[in-house]
Amino acid sequence: MTAASVWDPRALPSLAGRTVVVTGGNAGIGYFISEQLASAGARIVIAARSREKAELAMGSIRSRVPDAELAHVPLDLTSLASVRGAAEAIAAFRPLHAIVENAGRVVASRRRLVTDDGFEATVGGNFLGHFALVTLLFPALAEGGRVIGMGSDSTRMVRLEADDLWSERRYSPFRAYAFSKHAVQGFHLELARRLDAAGDSRMSLLAHPGWATSAYAERRPGITDRDPLAGRVFEALTGWVGQGKHRGAWPAVRAVADPDARGGTYFGPRLELAGRPVPTRPVASSAAPEFGAWLWADAEAKTGMRFPV
Repeated sequence: MTAASVWDPRALPSLAGRTVVVTGGNAGIGYFISEQLASAGARIVIAARSREKAELAMGSIRSRVPDAELAHVPLDLTSLASVRGAAEAIAAFRPLHAIVENAGRVVASRRRLVTDDGFEATVGGNFLGHFALVTLLFPALAEGGRVIGMGSDSTRMVRLEADDLWSERRYSPFRAYAFSKHAVQGFHLELARRLDAAGDSRMSLLAHPGWATSAYAERRPGITDRDPLAGRVFEALTGWVGQGKHRGAWPAVRAVADPDARGGTYFGPRLELAGRPVPTRPVASSAAPEFGAWLWADAEAKTGMRFPV
């Protein structure tokens, strides 16, 4: 593993010839992941709901990386039908070298909502939609390719209750969000174990951004100035303990670009909320093989899809 003192997220190795899918790559941290990887020469496929926001993001990236190779594929992670359509379109760009599962709800709704397929919307979008997308795209992932999930420190604040992962017994917004991140972490660590057992060269990794805000991010007109006023005020008051979203992108960018990364590694800021990306540890409940095996079976049953490994 490249030493933390040596790895520089502002001096990436060349990614020329590689294709990277970034879900939610048209906004927030996902935008900066897309921009930074494009600057290293990667072809970026932005999978996101809004074509208008995707066009703004691609225009912003091209203003900084004129020769950037970019594409947009519509994707709504709360609809398995949309996931199937997006996967078919994304597969046309094969071979894929990395899939960054960045998109998702950060602020869950005050009341329990469900996806088009009837599952609690936060876990359904943040985790189950990505599980389905990766299941469908896994055959298009190149040898040595990487799948990167976005974890969260919320898993350190909310104890996992696997028997109520879908908030059927009790619902609160932050609890549902933390559960979704427990699920993301559990899936990626289970996938890493299965790939290792199968001797598959492809890798599953995790990254978390720390406390990353637009208020302290590098300015990108039409990208970093979208948040409502109340959100901008809150970020301005609290964001000083963390970092801008351009730095929040660094752990995921390292997970894609570090040639020495190994499957199962979880990258996060060195100071937890801010700093250069270094290997960190997930909470034990997310990492438990028992949870990973149960979660895998539950996701396959709910999506009706069998993961090809």
